[in-house]
Amino acid sequence: MRFILRVIVVALALWLTTFIVAGVSVVPWEQTTVATVLTYLLVAAIFGIVNAIVGGFIRIVAFPVYVITLGLISFIVNGLLLLLVAWISTQIGFGLQVESFWWGVLGALVLGLISWLIGLIVRPSKG
Repeated sequence: MRFILRVIVVALALWLTTFIVAGVSVVPWEQTTVATVLTYLLVAAIFGIVNAIVGGFIRIVAFPVYVITLGLISFIVNGLLLLLVAWISTQIGFGLQVESFWWGVLGALVLGLISWLIGLIVRPSKG
């Protein structure tokens, strides 16, 4: 249940990010509302899986770099992860498109901020 809620939050944040960041867009496989919503949900699920597996591995291996740069390298890592999600989704035939590396970094920053804000609102209560 928590994973599904997280995917919905990221999909909503991704939708808002495409309005804010000009270099980030999502292209559905078909121009219908259902296809568009499913595309955002699938891209959000891919992002969650990539962030959990690849992102977790990178954060463990590059921990000394995180310490040396006081965490600023996380912007670069998140941008690269967003580019990886864009590559994976376009290999499937639809999904996220990022124009360049710096649009990816900006898109990841905006996506992270919006996800965090939405997460504060919809966070399930404990207990």
